[in-house]
Amino acid sequence: MELIIVPHEADHKLPRAVGSGTESRTVETNSLRQRFLASIGAHEYFSPEMWRAALTEFVATACLMFTLTSSIISCLDSHEVDPKLLVPFAVFIIAFLFLMVTVPLSGGHMSPVFTFIAALKGVITLARASIYILMQCVGSIVGFLIIKTVMDHNASQKYSLGGCTTHGVGTQTALMLEFVCTFVVLFVGVTVAFDKKRCKELGLAMVCLVVAGAMALAVFVSITVTGKSGYAGVGLNPARCLGPALLQGGILWDGHWVFWVGSILACSVYYCFSLNLPKEGLPL
Repeated sequence: MELIIVPHEADHKLPRAVGSGTESRTVETNSLRQRFLASIGAHEYFSPEMWRAALTEFVATACLMFTLTSSIISCLDSHEVDPKLLVPFAVFIIAFLFLMVTVPLSGGHMSPVFTFIAALKGVITLARASIYILMQCVGSIVGFLIIKTVMDHNASQKYSLGGCTTHGVGTQTALMLEFVCTFVVLFVGVTVAFDKKRCKELGLAMVCLVVAGAMALAVFVSITVTGKSGYAGVGLNPARCLGPALLQGGILWDGHWVFWVGSILACSVYYCFSLNLPKEGLPL
C-alpha cells in the first residue's frame, strides 16, 4: 500500500506547486501593470474634466491657427518696407489674448511644446499630455482647413498656407534656430509660468504677458538674424507646422522633422537645466 500511496501524493503535489507559481506571476504582472497605469495617470482617460480641458485645447488651437496665420499673412502681404517686422507684434497680441482666456481653463498650452515640458516637469500626467497633443494636432488641421477654404488660391500658394518651412536657410540652421528660440521661450516664459509663488505675485495678466513676449521675441530674432527672405521664422509649435503640411504638402514636408526634433530637444535640455535652478534667489 505504501508503494501505491507515495507516487499518488507526489503526483498530487506537483500540479499545486506549478499552479501556485503561475498565480504568483499573474499577481506580479497585474501589479506591474497597475503601477504603470498609475504612473502615466491612465485614470484621466475616464475623467470628464480632462476631456473638457482637451476640448478647450482643440477649439483654442483651431481658433489660434486661424487668427494667427491670417494675421501673419496679412502682415507679409502689406505694403510696408519690411513687413516681417510686423509679425512679432501680431504674435504678441494674439498669443496674449488666447493665453488670458485658456490658461484658467486647460492650462493654455495650444502647442505640443508647452504640453511636453509640462509632462516632463510633472505638471500634467502623460495620459493628459497624449490627449492634449492629439487635440492640438487635430485643431491645427481644422484651423488651416478653414484658412484654405476662405483664402484666395493665389495667396495660399504664395505663402504656402502660412506653414513652416526651412526654405532659404537649410535644415541645419533651421534646426539650430528652432532649438535655441524654443529654449528661450521656455527659459523666459515657462520658468515664470510654472513657478506658483511668482505666478501668485505677478497675477495672470502679467504671466501671460511674459509668455507672449517671449514668443514674440523668439519670432523677431529668428526672422531677422538670418537675413534670408525665404525663411519665415521658427515654428515654436509643431502642431502649427503639421496642419498646413498635411493640407498643402509640397515644400512644407521638406525639413518638417526639424520643427518636432528642435522642440523636443529644447524641452529636454530645458528640463535638465531647470533641475539645477536655485530654489530661492539672492535678496534684492
